[in-house]
Amino acid sequence: MNDFFAKTVLATGISAAMVLVAGCNDDDNNTSDSLSTFAPTSLTIAHINDHHSHLESEGEQSFFLDGVAYRAERGGFARLKTAFDDFESIYSDKNFLKLHAGDAITGTRYFSFYKGAADADMMNTICFDAFALGNHEFDESDEGLKRFLDRLHGTEGNPDGCKTPVLSANVKPAVGTPLAMSQVDDYIQPYTIKTTKEGVQVGIIGIDIKGKTQNSSRPLSTTEFLDETTTAQNYINELKNKGIEHIVLLTHYTYENDKKLATTLSGVDVIIGGDSHTLLGDFTRYGKTADDTFGAQGSYPTVLKNKDGKTVCVGQAWEYTKAIGLMDIGFDKHGDVTNCSGSAVIPVSQKFETYDETTAAFHALSDEGNQLVLQKLLAGKSDLLSKDLIIPYMEDPKSAAVLRSYTDLLDDNLSKNLGRAAESLCLVRVPGTTRAQDIAGCENTASSARGSDIAQIVASAFLDGALRADFALQNAGGVRTTIEAGDISYNDAYTLLPFGNTLVNLDISGKQVIDTLEDAIANHKDNEGSSGSHPYAAGLRWDLDMTQAKGRRVKAVEVRDRTTGIWSPIDLNQVYTMVTNDYIAEGRDGYTTLGPIFADKTKVEDTKLLYTQSFIDYVEKVGVIERPERSEYSHKTVITTEGNLLDP
Repeated sequence: MNDFFAKTVLATGISAAMVLVAGCNDDDNNTSDSLSTFAPTSLTIAHINDHHSHLESEGEQSFFLDGVAYRAERGGFARLKTAFDDFESIYSDKNFLKLHAGDAITGTRYFSFYKGAADADMMNTICFDAFALGNHEFDESDEGLKRFLDRLHGTEGNPDGCKTPVLSANVKPAVGTPLAMSQVDDYIQPYTIKTTKEGVQVGIIGIDIKGKTQNSSRPLSTTEFLDETTTAQNYINELKNKGIEHIVLLTHYTYENDKKLATTLSGVDVIIGGDSHTLLGDFTRYGKTADDTFGAQGSYPTVLKNKDGKTVCVGQAWEYTKAIGLMDIGFDKHGDVTNCSGSAVIPVSQKFETYDETTAAFHALSDEGNQLVLQKLLAGKSDLLSKDLIIPYMEDPKSAAVLRSYTDLLDDNLSKNLGRAAESLCLVRVPGTTRAQDIAGCENTASSARGSDIAQIVASAFLDGALRADFALQNAGGVRTTIEAGDISYNDAYTLLPFGNTLVNLDISGKQVIDTLEDAIANHKDNEGSSGSHPYAAGLRWDLDMTQAKGRRVKAVEVRDRTTGIWSPIDLNQVYTMVTNDYIAEGRDGYTTLGPIFADKTKVEDTKLLYTQSFIDYVEKVGVIERPERSEYSHKTVITTEGNLLDP
């Protein structure tokens, strides 16, 4: 942690000598008298959220300078470390905070293999001043979260833990369970208190998203989740009663919910959030046109009024180490926000490529050209608290070395076994076609109505991982290989499901389900699209007649009740929850009906659970994978385009 957080003794009359003090529910850090005036102060907050085990550089960032297209490697924890250190150095005379708004874990093979240890070690290279729990922190239940937090705090395998305060005021584990063996706040505190150089105390309160964590993750049933808004106000009031006027909420609650919190609550000054993976800011200066927003969904910071009519500053910093939020907040002697400024920063490498229209490809710049681009981007740092920026940074060597200690073991881990396939799980796209008939156990796939065994099992894994979904849908092309009888390794899982897709829950009517199935089939049957669009499902089944026109091919659709196991006809008017991969949820691969549903944020929940991880979890849980019972397959009967009725 930065020097402002060194422990000091508070003394009346010498506030100029005070530095920020860390504390968790520590009455020794609270003044006993509630003062009506405070020394004017400011906070500079650097923050991230939702890194989801994305520890390496995260793709490439394309941008324009003076009408020329460039791109550079983006993000990565080692690059974030350099950026955080840079910000801390630039603002060494300020009250500087480093915050993480949750969902540190789950999302890449670093989590598959290391279960949060790699994330904790990389977080400890930055040393955050507070970390708010996200819903995915509970993906391995309370015991898995405990292991991650032990690593983060240095009590398990990492003596360099930073003791980062872990915050969630509305999460209450039962005493006697892993997160509260002795008392409810063994691991999770409702807030932490900092004291500025001017002697002014600042309360940072953590809030986790209740419904998603309970319904889509795996906390113990005894772990209580309280209402977000009521809990936030209760703890704001508690801190106010302690004489603490300046309140920061560190939330994992979505950007839209944060904006509602800002206008609903009394006494809140700043909300640093996560969960919705929202990019904020104005990056049009780096776009090809004035309409190129980089997908930003609001201004950084977003400035609103709280219930008292006073200014609230709201920020979120995208996802996967792609961006850092840098916010500067000023307070007057009454504790009110007087100014709110900042920058969303996209950190990139210092090596650039440019686009060559002749070859229609990017190529590396000369040293001279690279230096010119570097200088232009670095010149933007003069506007660090007023413009949203792309800034080049080298990777921090020590942080990179920590990551390399895990990366070097990945190949060995990929070869480890997850479980075993009792028989070959054949890859087929459209029932009645051949794809894996030369593999033992798959010789008769072309005559079988069941179609793809492995697509069916992938859908089953989706449904098993999506706790609140009624059924799961998967496109045939998203599944890439047959799993032959024998051992299943991690490498097999990543070969089978190699893309970066995540699981998405959609609220969808029965009629829209049927329309979606018809869309997917028409894409390859009528529109010359890929046969990879053909649909497979778990908990959903139908008769398919390929001799018919679109709208009449899918018949007798049934849904299985997850509780009773009973199949019943789909209700066209009922709203179901369907889990699928985010690729087709966006309406791609011919799944046009899903596009508008996905665009309506009230009807979609992107769980950010990597679809490969859902399969890994399923295989580890089941152990031995077999073909489902015939009645569980999505295709009950199939009549081919040629009018042939396939074998049951």
